Amino acid sequence: MISLHTSPLDQPGTGDAGGMNVYVMELSKRLAARGIEVDIFTRATSSALPATVEAVPGVLVRNIHAGPFEGLTKDELPGQLCVFAREVLRAEASQPLGHYSAVHSHYWLSGQVGALARDRWGVPLVHSMHTMAKVKNDALAEGDTPEPTARIIGEEQVVEAADMLIANTDTEAKQLINLYDACASRVEVIHPGVDLDVFRPRDQVQTRRRLGLPVEASVLMFAGRIQPLKAPDVLLRAVAVLLERDPDLRSRLVVPVVGGPSGSGLEHPESLALLATALGLDGVVRFVPPVAQTELAEWYAAADVVAVPSYNESFGLVAVEAQACATPVVAAAVGGLTTVVADGRSGLLVESHRPADWADALARIVEDPALRQRLSRGAVRQARRFSWELTADKTLETYDRARSAMREAVGQPVAQPVAQPVA
Repeated sequence: MISLHTSPLDQPGTGDAGGMNVYVMELSKRLAARGIEVDIFTRATSSALPATVEAVPGVLVRNIHAGPFEGLTKDELPGQLCVFAREVLRAEASQPLGHYSAVHSHYWLSGQVGALARDRWGVPLVHSMHTMAKVKNDALAEGDTPEPTARIIGEEQVVEAADMLIANTDTEAKQLINLYDACASRVEVIHPGVDLDVFRPRDQVQTRRRLGLPVEASVLMFAGRIQPLKAPDVLLRAVAVLLERDPDLRSRLVVPVVGGPSGSGLEHPESLALLATALGLDGVVRFVPPVAQTELAEWYAAADVVAVPSYNESFGLVAVEAQACATPVVAAAVGGLTTVVADGRSGLLVESHRPADWADALARIVEDPALRQRLSRGAVRQARRFSWELTADKTLETYDRARSAMREAVGQPVAQPVAQPVA
């Protein structure tokens, strides 16, 4: 695995750490459980980090020194690709010949390194985009910065170099084909999963007491990185509309925002708090720093609704995690969220980002306990459609397809499968 710009060991919810971190680690753990050793190459961001960390048995995180440990933004990382790639190749050279049987890169920066490793090691490259510049630029959030041309070119190069591309949803697969000219036969749709042991229904009253939330409150929650793309401001503006319509709601409304600034949000990390003040929501909104998954599951379970107003999501792990905790989701009808959320059955999809439309959707659930209970039951059923075990099995099949495609392309016999899942 190559995850250059963010380590799977980092706490999701701030900086560049998010759903991709969860994806890389959870997939790696499931592969290791099937008897497949996984090395994850990532860029070291502290001199205190050891060269290698065993995340779980069978999963080794390799912290590569490439550039200064701190202060580099994601936009500056392309300048460190050569150094990072050199160190990845050096690490492989210390292993027995044929040590790695496949490379799986995540995000375009990692794909650039993965393409080099593919050619040097003679193993297939499987790539997961996670986000795409052309898609983001087509639905740019207000105040966000367009992705640079260099990233678009880099993504096009990775799409061309990869033996197989993994898309999270049918929508993402179509985007790869239509926007990046990917060959349809090289695109495989594999949904990410959810850890149903961690994200599960809990007693809401007890959970609220543990978190210090009023038992009788109406709790509307946002979880994720605070940046324009994720659009937490849409939730706050919708809450202001709700309070304008029904001032009595203020006495029982709580809006937890769980996460930290990221991306272009780092330029003005205080902007969401200032917006809350400007909207008169200081007594309603609670800012909570990023938390571990076990505590995040409690926040989901404590909420009446989890809002996911993103301008784009390749999948939307927050939505499936919340649903697994029996909490309905109100989400923007964009990207992978239309796959994750079953509109009218596990939550509601909103076709716009207008605060009034979001206020309407939130009010439907808050004001109708019967609807909330029905959506809660549907949310649990919907979440069970997504399994990391199934993700791992399908990913293994894709590694083998990539290996076959690579061998056939150079006229060599098809090799044996990368590995067989262990029963």
